[in-house]
Amino acid sequence: MANNQETIQQVPLDSLSEPFYEGSVQRLYAINDEPKYMVTETTAGGSVFDVGTIFSIEGSDVARAVFRHVLYTNLSKPETWIEVKDAVQNAEGLDPKIRDILLEGVIEKLCSVGGVTHHCGMVDAVTGSVSHEGLPENESAYNIVRRYKIEKPDQDSFLKHPFYDYSKFGSLDKNVVPLECIVRFGITSGSSVFRKYLKLSESEQRKFEQELGANGPLVAWEYLNTPIVDFTSKYEPEDRAVTKQEAHNMSGLDGETFSEMGKLAVLGGWAVRVMVEKMGLKLWDLKWEFAKDGDDLVFVDTIDTDSFRATSVLEDGGDKIVIHYNKQAMRDYYKIAHSDWLGSINEAKEEARITGVPFVDLLRSRQDAGDAPQDPIVDQDFMAIQVDKMNLIKDCILGIRDGSEVSGALADCGKREVDFYTSNGQRDALKNLNGLG
Repeated sequence: MANNQETIQQVPLDSLSEPFYEGSVQRLYAINDEPKYMVTETTAGGSVFDVGTIFSIEGSDVARAVFRHVLYTNLSKPETWIEVKDAVQNAEGLDPKIRDILLEGVIEKLCSVGGVTHHCGMVDAVTGSVSHEGLPENESAYNIVRRYKIEKPDQDSFLKHPFYDYSKFGSLDKNVVPLECIVRFGITSGSSVFRKYLKLSESEQRKFEQELGANGPLVAWEYLNTPIVDFTSKYEPEDRAVTKQEAHNMSGLDGETFSEMGKLAVLGGWAVRVMVEKMGLKLWDLKWEFAKDGDDLVFVDTIDTDSFRATSVLEDGGDKIVIHYNKQAMRDYYKIAHSDWLGSINEAKEEARITGVPFVDLLRSRQDAGDAPQDPIVDQDFMAIQVDKMNLIKDCILGIRDGSEVSGALADCGKREVDFYTSNGQRDALKNLNGLG
């Protein structure tokens, strides 16, 4: 399972041409004479609610690229998985059957030779030299990764209803599996599965619990004794929740490999969990993507604070409030401060489900016509708090500050965030979203 020996030693940044892909949080560049590799540039931009880049956190481009480089480098090392195995063995409250499942099979390979990732190294911002292990002298937002094919399902229609055809994926190789794998160690009040769960009848909730793999009722802000893996579509206009049966059919993987992907997702999640717990944070969920490469499943795509949900709890003025140290803080900001704008997004999504037209196109059309609010500008004071959070996490990852120091400083950021909402008369709205008790 070990990664192939890397051969790229230098990629001068001024040699990069226009990106062949520009997304909401990263740009991708081809490398001259190296068709099997590409450069990823993490941007400072942020995207929420699937609408594209609408805000920017200064310095988050390098901070997130550093997190990605350190984590993926660690995933290729057996010692990381030995630590994960120990954490699973000693996890309090974990279902014994799930513990046994996680500690057999793939974990032994991981502990022996490490995991397979698409990551190859970070590019020095000045010299262009590539650091395969450790950080370059001059950190950058640029990483080198192996290139896997992006194949999208074909859109067709059944009578007047649009659907996506995934039948070709079973014959593909060296491609990204067209799924996002979401690992949930616990249930947050704002998670999509919990919002759906609350709308169901009691009998429907029992069926939903069974589909997710939960051992009982879903309760907000409680850890699960059985980690959950659920799936959404990757290459449709809107991320669509799918059952495990549909996810298997979409993936193009055989049953054994699909099951292995579930284990890898949970164990990889545990690697992130170990990392953030050293900062005094609690990991609730994160998402993975995988590529199929012969007999290997490969960890691919971004994994940083955009991809996981980590929190702490602040006790302030008799209230207990959950503080987010990832993109959820931005989602909550928009929900609280710009609910009218969020409402227009949800309206566009509803129409898109009926018409098959991408909801972003519908939203932008309404905004151009003056029928929907424009994308809001984030308050500078709130944004400054998010910048500080990001830099503290980066300092801990780099070993510039130890975990206990960073834990205290992150708690201070949480206090500033609650004070921000309090001063703007929005404390009750914050408590409604993230209050405990």
